[in-house]
Amino acid sequence: MLQKSIQLFFCGLILVAMSCSSGPYGPTNKAYKKQTKELGKTIRTTPVNPTGQDFVGTTNFGLRKPNYVIIHHTAQNSTEQTLKTFITPKTQVSAHYVIGRDGMIYQMLSDYLRAWHGGAAKWGNLTDINSSSIGIELDNNGFEPFSEAQINGLLTVLANLKKTHTIPAANFIGHSDIAPGRKVDPNITFPWKKLAENGYGLWQDQVLTDSVPESFNPIEALRIIGYDIKNPENAIKSFQLHFVQKELTGILNEEEKQILFNLYKKYL
Repeated sequence: MLQKSIQLFFCGLILVAMSCSSGPYGPTNKAYKKQTKELGKTIRTTPVNPTGQDFVGTTNFGLRKPNYVIIHHTAQNSTEQTLKTFITPKTQVSAHYVIGRDGMIYQMLSDYLRAWHGGAAKWGNLTDINSSSIGIELDNNGFEPFSEAQINGLLTVLANLKKTHTIPAANFIGHSDIAPGRKVDPNITFPWKKLAENGYGLWQDQVLTDSVPESFNPIEALRIIGYDIKNPENAIKSFQLHFVQKELTGILNEEEKQILFNLYKKYL
């Protein structure tokens, strides 16, 4: 029965690929079908027990489910260019979703499969970001504002992901958050506040009333939120990019310390 359920799941993936098998992406959709079929074979194979004892299959298991959503900008000039990048084997990069400037949504991979989008990254104690996250790429060259249609498309995707996978609000973050000093996407114009107002990511209070205690340690607060503080200046810049969205100085002024303190309490 379990084997049949697994087979049905992968058949579903294959049917999705087959439904889009015509047109310019026919060859890569065919490759997707082949790869998911091979993964299905791997799962169905009885594991080899290195001790020589019998394998005893449990009945209590399910598919691995993502717990984070990582938002990127493509740093390319068109949706078509990004799609081509993600279907070219030698690039070794991919994402689950690509959203065009016009709001068009392209799903490139099942949510339950592992995309290659995070790279060398860290969030809290998590270092294998790709194994527990969904990657969303927004068609943007890295310098332009994000269109209303594109953000509306993103909100549609996020609503479905949050409902389907019960992803906590705090776990909707950016590529720059998980890779300080290495990545700066999504860019400084990204509407993180609007996302937080819709339940995707956290944001500081509209009015900051709490005074920052003298004992407050900003770097430790960044670590508790999730930032990799190996390089404190880079961690501060990533924090500024997400929550301040002004000049990235790598030094916290008093207002920014108050923002950080307010957020720190939310993440506790």
